[in-house]
Amino acid sequence: MFSLARPHRDDVLLAVTGLFGGVILWLIGIHIQNGRLFDAPWVSLLPLVVMSALELLRRSAPLTALAVGTLALVADQFTVGSLATLLLFTDLVYAAVLYSTPAASRRIPVITLLVTVATTVGFIAWAPSADAVLIGIVVGMVLFGPALTGAAVRNHRDAAEAARLRADQTALLAEMDRAQAVTAERSRMARELHDMVANHLSAIAIHSTAALSIDDPGTSREALGVIRQNSVDGLAEMRRLIGLLRESGAAGPPSAAPTLASLDVLVGQAGANSASSGLTVTLDDARDEAGPLPAPVELAAYRIVQESLTNALKHAAPGPVAVRLGRSREVLTVEVSSVLGDRPGPRAPGSGAGLVGMRERVALLGGSIEAGPEPRGDGTKVWLVRAELPVEERTYRT
Repeated sequence: MFSLARPHRDDVLLAVTGLFGGVILWLIGIHIQNGRLFDAPWVSLLPLVVMSALELLRRSAPLTALAVGTLALVADQFTVGSLATLLLFTDLVYAAVLYSTPAASRRIPVITLLVTVATTVGFIAWAPSADAVLIGIVVGMVLFGPALTGAAVRNHRDAAEAARLRADQTALLAEMDRAQAVTAERSRMARELHDMVANHLSAIAIHSTAALSIDDPGTSREALGVIRQNSVDGLAEMRRLIGLLRESGAAGPPSAAPTLASLDVLVGQAGANSASSGLTVTLDDARDEAGPLPAPVELAAYRIVQESLTNALKHAAPGPVAVRLGRSREVLTVEVSSVLGDRPGPRAPGSGAGLVGMRERVALLGGSIEAGPEPRGDGTKVWLVRAELPVEERTYRT
C-alpha cells in the first residue's frame, strides 16, 4: 500500500549514496554489460535514478517499490547497465521481505527461489555451459539471497518483539501479584486491628457513658476500673501488633496470635465487661477431639468469638450470651448467641465492619458463616452467629 509518510533518514541516505555511487561509476566508465539495444552510456542513468528514488519508499511502500524496481531492473538490461542499480534492487528485495505484510514476507522468498531455479534451468536447457550456471548463481544472489536474508532478519526481529512482550506481560503480572499481595496484607491487618481494638474500645465507651450518666460513686468507680483494664489490654494488643509488623512481613498468622486455649480468658473478660449491662457470658466447649488445629483456623475462631462478644456487648438485650464450640473430624463449629431486643442503658456505636471481617476470615479458610436473628421455642429471639471452619491442613489464602 502506497504511503505518503516522510521517508526515514536511513532510506534517504541509501538513496543519495546509491545515486552518487552510480554516477561515479558512470563517470569513470564502469558498466556491467555490452552490446545492448540502448548502448549510449547516459541511458543507464535513467533506471539508476528511478531505483534511487524507490529507496525512499522501501519502508512505507515496500511492495510498490519492489514492483516498480523490477520494471526498472528489466529496463536496465537494455542498457549498458550499472552495478549501483543492481545493488539498489537487492536492497528493495530485502526491504520488501522485512517491512511488508507477514503474508507477503512469506511469499517473496518462495517466488524468488522459483524464479532463480527456473532461470537457471532455462539457460542450461537453452545453452548448456558454465555461463548458464553462472547466470543462475547471479540471479540467485540478486533475488533469492536478499529475500532469504530479509526473512532471517524479520524472524529474529519478531522473536525479539515476542520476547519483549512476554517480558512486559511477566512484569505486569508480577506488579499485579504485588498489588494483590499488598491489598490482601492490608485487609488482614485491618481485620486484625479491628478485632483486637474494637472489644476494648466498646467496653470503654459503654462504661464511660455509664459513669457519666449514673450519679453513683460506686458505679463510677467500678466503671473506671473496667475502663482502665480495657485500656491497658488494648494498648498491650496494639504493641503486639506493631511489634509483629516491625519484626516480620510474613504472610502467615503471627506466632503470638491468640488461640482457642485462651478463649476462657476472653469469655471471662467479656463477662466482667458486660456484667453491668445484665449479660451473662458462658463457654461450652463440646469438641469431641481436642487435638491441635491449624493456626489460621484457631485465629479465625478466636476472632469470631471476640467480635461476636463485642457485638453482644453493644447491641444485645440483658440475658445469657452463650459461646459454643464443636468439632468433627473435618469441621470446627463456632456458635455465639445472645438475646435480641432493645436493651436500655448506654450503648456503643457500631459500623458493621465486624461482620464483614468475620465473613472475610471464613471465606479465606473456605468455610461458611451465618449471622442473623433466630426464634426460640419460648417466643424469644436470639442473634445467632454460626461459623463452620474446615480443620484439615491446607494452603490458606491470605
